[in-house]
Amino acid sequence: MALIQLTDVEKVYKMDGVEVRALRGISLSIEPGEFVAIMGPSGSGKSTCMNIIGLLDRATGGTYLFEGQDVTGLDDVALARLRNQRLGFVFQSFNLLPRTPAVENVELPMIYAGTPERRAKALAALEAVNLKPRAGHMPTQLSGGEQQRVAIARALVMSPSIILADEPTGNLDSATSGEIMTLLENLSRKGITIVMVTHEADIAAHARRLIQFRDGRIVRDDRAPRRVVAPGGPPR
Repeated sequence: MALIQLTDVEKVYKMDGVEVRALRGISLSIEPGEFVAIMGPSGSGKSTCMNIIGLLDRATGGTYLFEGQDVTGLDDVALARLRNQRLGFVFQSFNLLPRTPAVENVELPMIYAGTPERRAKALAALEAVNLKPRAGHMPTQLSGGEQQRVAIARALVMSPSIILADEPTGNLDSATSGEIMTLLENLSRKGITIVMVTHEADIAAHARRLIQFRDGRIVRDDRAPRRVVAPGGPPR
């Protein structure tokens, strides 16, 4: 069973009385354990698609099955519960609370869910991204790469079905970007589904599948053997 199944999904925005068609009937299936990169120019529909997959926005038309469940008609409370329990998010700007230690940033999804034994689980998530020794540090005391690893730990802590990464290396230098992508590759090898939006071809090369958007449509969908990518370097 597909983890994500979009069928004839459309998204229309109304701006100043004018309809803008962000998605034009796209169909897309993502299987458990895939590592997918989504690319496309600004305005191509890739971010809109990501927001719909992440249950942050609703489609105007078509259907969306998540783990076999039709989520098209769910109310906001049900969508929020699914987002919290089944999806993890990693953003370009990290989105960490600045005056909160790393371990408490990782605890946030569990606080919303009422999960017990939060500290132990948060520390385990930080250990999974090799950052447990920095658990007590504030984000301002961490490098950009370390902050993104905290964000990845936060995304992992609820054991989600999928991690959605929106330009996860956009604020990082090339060497640090390579480290983050190696971490995401390792998570993918463990069976975690990853869907990533990126503008950078060398970052997309870490994925096993490339989907390209243009003018609200999918114009390319390629699966390829994993290429070896050295941290901070080009694929070979």
